[in-house]
Amino acid sequence: MKWQQLILVFIATICLIFAGKALAQTDVNINNTNLIRFGGGVTVAENQTVENASAFGGSVTVLPNARVLDTAIAFGGDVILKKGSRVDGDAYSFGGKIVQEPGAIISGERATFSDRHGMMSDSYGRRSFFPWYFFNAIFRISAAVVAGILGLIILQTSPQFLPNLATKLRQYPGLAALWGIGAILSIIVATVLLAITLIGIPLIPILSLSAVIASLVGSLGVALFVGQHIDRNSQQSALQQFLIGLAILTALTLIPFLGGLVVFLINLFGLGVILLWKFGKDQPQMAA
Repeated sequence: MKWQQLILVFIATICLIFAGKALAQTDVNINNTNLIRFGGGVTVAENQTVENASAFGGSVTVLPNARVLDTAIAFGGDVILKKGSRVDGDAYSFGGKIVQEPGAIISGERATFSDRHGMMSDSYGRRSFFPWYFFNAIFRISAAVVAGILGLIILQTSPQFLPNLATKLRQYPGLAALWGIGAILSIIVATVLLAITLIGIPLIPILSLSAVIASLVGSLGVALFVGQHIDRNSQQSALQQFLIGLAILTALTLIPFLGGLVVFLINLFGLGVILLWKFGKDQPQMAA
């Protein structure tokens, strides 16, 4: 990768980080009837009436005498109903719980989707590192096993597909990174727009699933690229190189605190290279 490409990718990554922080600190409030927040909690003020209250990465709090006409939903937080508040529709919490004070009303369904009775928290409600790391490691190793099986199937049924991805990544690493960053920004914007329209909310899981599948398949190409880089003499088969790369990447994801960054980069380049392979055009080779 040329130093100009490195600088461009670095600047784009910084912009992505700051864009994510700005998005996380911004409420989406449509005519004071739909409250949506990414990266934080949502609070329905006292005596306020809204149609929907949604928090992605925080809790939804409905203060006394406030009312949610349709749905209160929290991803990564609690749904908290203070005394005298009301949700006419449903209340859902993914990764948290529903707290309903006396006098608070939920007319529709209420459901929570979280870990088993807070297994990953200590007695003070704080997340304990070792149980969290253990379950996280088990998940990542299991994901690697699934990726290995999927890679084996792809290499057997379409032998040139993953090598083509690895070649694209080797030839245009900067473009792959830029495609990945652009895709992430596009997904964020599309998610916001779909959430604003409300009718598009059911499409958000489909968009997310498509992005996950694309980044997963692309990450298999990243694993083969790493394996090829390690085995520069090409003495191993494509399958062996893929397994070597997959093992190395899996080991890197298990490093405490840095593993999350490794996962992000794998997904970034994986999503980028699959889009570059599908929609990108070959760059002209510069004469030496």
